[in-house]
Amino acid sequence: MTSPSPAARRSRGRPAVPLDRILAAALQLVDEEGAEALSMRSLAQRLESGTATLYRHFGNRATLVNHVVDRVFGEVDLDPRALAELSWDQACQVVAQAMFDALGRHRRVAPLLIEQTPTGPNAMVLRERCLAVLLDGGLPPSVAARVYATLSRYVLGFAIQLAGTEDGAERERASAHFHDLPPVGFPATRAAADSLPVPLEDEFAFGLELIVTGLRRLHATAGRAG
Repeated sequence: MTSPSPAARRSRGRPAVPLDRILAAALQLVDEEGAEALSMRSLAQRLESGTATLYRHFGNRATLVNHVVDRVFGEVDLDPRALAELSWDQACQVVAQAMFDALGRHRRVAPLLIEQTPTGPNAMVLRERCLAVLLDGGLPPSVAARVYATLSRYVLGFAIQLAGTEDGAERERASAHFHDLPPVGFPATRAAADSLPVPLEDEFAFGLELIVTGLRRLHATAGRAG
């Protein structure tokens, strides 16, 4: 009896799943259950397929994570022509805010960015565009690289906290606690209680402005030294 050909054996297996569908399901899995829930097995179950189907696209989980992260970077809403027309400091704020907004739409994905440096196509294009603006603004390559890295880490640090900000109950509890503190022991906290706790989005915008202000001074100092 003749053995079936490899092609025939494959045809009787599970059908191939399009890459776009796999990544959409992976991102949905992370959105619903968290970054720690993403595995080849859990994703295969969600797709009602087998892990062998996934290994046709990804050699391991790290490669899968790279693709999922890059899909999110593909949602960073930036007009490349508008970005190129900005000053370097304006570009810093726009890029950081756009990255934070994209991660805000997927509040549980940020831990995946800790696992590896994003090197997918979308991440590379974003990095290239931002570095180009920084270099055109007169920053030396070593400084431009550090500026982009600092902004990325800043965004990531805040994005990791997004998973805990979906419910306003904790904010209300903390606000009530600050208002109920005895004025004798905590006069400063009571004085600022109407503004506490600061919403995460406000903290992000305020801190970003401080970072960019410091970078402007660094740039000005470097220019005078040159």
